Amino acid sequence: MATNPLFTSKYIKAASLSLFIWTVLHASFIYWLGYDIKIALADAAAFNFLLADFCLAQLFVMQFYQPKQDQTAYIVVAGTLIATSVTFISRFLLGLFNFDETYYAFINKSIPVRIGVAFLFVAIINMISMLVKGLEEQKTNSARAFEAEKLSKEAELYNLRSQLQPHFLFNSLNSISALAGSKPEQARKMVQQLSDFLRGTIKKDNLQLIPLQEELHHLDLYLEIEKVRFGHRLETAIVSDENCQTKKIPSLLLQPILENAIKFGLYDTLENVQIVITASCDENYLSISISNPYDQTSSPPKKGTGFGLTSVQRRLYLLFSRNDLLDTKQTDNQFITTVKIPQPKL
Repeated sequence: MATNPLFTSKYIKAASLSLFIWTVLHASFIYWLGYDIKIALADAAAFNFLLADFCLAQLFVMQFYQPKQDQTAYIVVAGTLIATSVTFISRFLLGLFNFDETYYAFINKSIPVRIGVAFLFVAIINMISMLVKGLEEQKTNSARAFEAEKLSKEAELYNLRSQLQPHFLFNSLNSISALAGSKPEQARKMVQQLSDFLRGTIKKDNLQLIPLQEELHHLDLYLEIEKVRFGHRLETAIVSDENCQTKKIPSLLLQPILENAIKFGLYDTLENVQIVITASCDENYLSISISNPYDQTSSPPKKGTGFGLTSVQRRLYLLFSRNDLLDTKQTDNQFITTVKIPQPKL
């Protein structure tokens, strides 16, 4: 059972200070009316400490039962019972001191006022308790919702990553199968390269952000495999500023973009094709562009569904909550894909 948030040192200190101040004011008022200081202190202490005890008991009850917002009758009934009990019990206790009759006549006349004051205090305590409890529950629910959203994003990110691997793996295995008979040395080399590539992929499964240098090294492994598949037709160039090597990038983000560039650059031509990867950066962003030759007059490849770029854009949104971090454009003979990676604040 959750503890009432009001039973913490912060609230207890505030309530104790409020009780002391109100008791002093109460005693001062009785004394101002012309009664002896002992009578004033006894009146204030009996009434207010009884009221504090009843309010504390009420808070213990509300620790196990919180009325709904539409159950205002509960607060009214509980407040009335407590206020009446405090007033008459304090009247009984004060009667044991044998003070003068004028004072007891004053008490009897002030009973409705005392009940009203006590009721007001109880109502305020109840409403504060409900408000604080509601805020605590809202905070807890928000934390749970945030955690659920985080887990959902992580699951979707994992799903996006896992969907990319089989596509590349099947292509590589098909190429190894084709080379096994005619070029067994290249087939063995490709198996070793594929093993190194997949080993690096597994190591990065739980990493969201890695240095650009690691990502480019991983791309080198990928390109070596693709060069075995396509031979001399595939040429690549990586241009990166030296100060960008330590900038952060989501792991394995560039592979589907590069795969898309190879597909569109090589599948529609028999000529040599150069794919250029360019990285630049400043304090806030790491910008990476991948360009490949593109012939607008030729029909697009029949293979593929465009999942690669779509998955990259979705992954960037899940990580950074932005839809403007992936951009594509076409020139007369080039197709350029650019991603911008926001850098963590130091």
